[in-house]
Amino acid sequence: MLPALSPLWSAASKLGKPVSDIFDEVDEELRADRAKKLLQRYAGLIITAAMLVVAAVGAWKAWQWYQARETARVANIYLSAMREADAAGAPEHQEALSGFASVSAQGLPGYRTLARLRAAALKADSGDLPTALALWNDVAADSSADRLLRDLASLEWAQHQIDSGDPSLLQARLKALAAPDNPWHALAEEQLALLDLRLGKTDQARTSLRHLAQDATAPNGVRGRASGLLSRLGG
Repeated sequence: MLPALSPLWSAASKLGKPVSDIFDEVDEELRADRAKKLLQRYAGLIITAAMLVVAAVGAWKAWQWYQARETARVANIYLSAMREADAAGAPEHQEALSGFASVSAQGLPGYRTLARLRAAALKADSGDLPTALALWNDVAADSSADRLLRDLASLEWAQHQIDSGDPSLLQARLKALAAPDNPWHALAEEQLALLDLRLGKTDQARTSLRHLAQDATAPNGVRGRASGLLSRLGG
């Protein structure tokens, strides 16, 4: 037996315990002592870290509350502007435009997009087509806006200048929207047919209108207008 282990054997004999238990107890005491020293050494850091976690959670909760409050505030402005837009008369429309401008500047992406689309429609109705076209163009180019609404803005931009706009620009916009998987494809095809008529491409327009009149996926209104126009063209 090694001399250094003799005291342990003696202690184990007196306590009636196996030597392995004595080793375990010594090891636990050493671990506890090391843990105590580490805690004393890094207590400040641990407390600071805990405080930072609590502060971060509190800040996140505060930010969520602020966002919810701002969303509700902007929603109220938007709904108020919508009511004013639906009312008749220029004064109400001016207040509506002011509300939509406020939402466009402060709202979340969805509200900003809807506000610009509604403002563009009001501008077009009041005869201010250049401003309306600029707003539609702005939405169409906004990568943060929903794709469906961006395409709607492009369609509106084309529809409102189908009789006077640059044919090459109109065709480029409308052909992109006329893809079969695009939700606006029927309306885009209708505008392309009207553009063909404007350019004197009557046969091409008849072909497009005949396709639209028979397209079961097209809205009823589009099919009806295509059939009516086709009849007038002798198609």
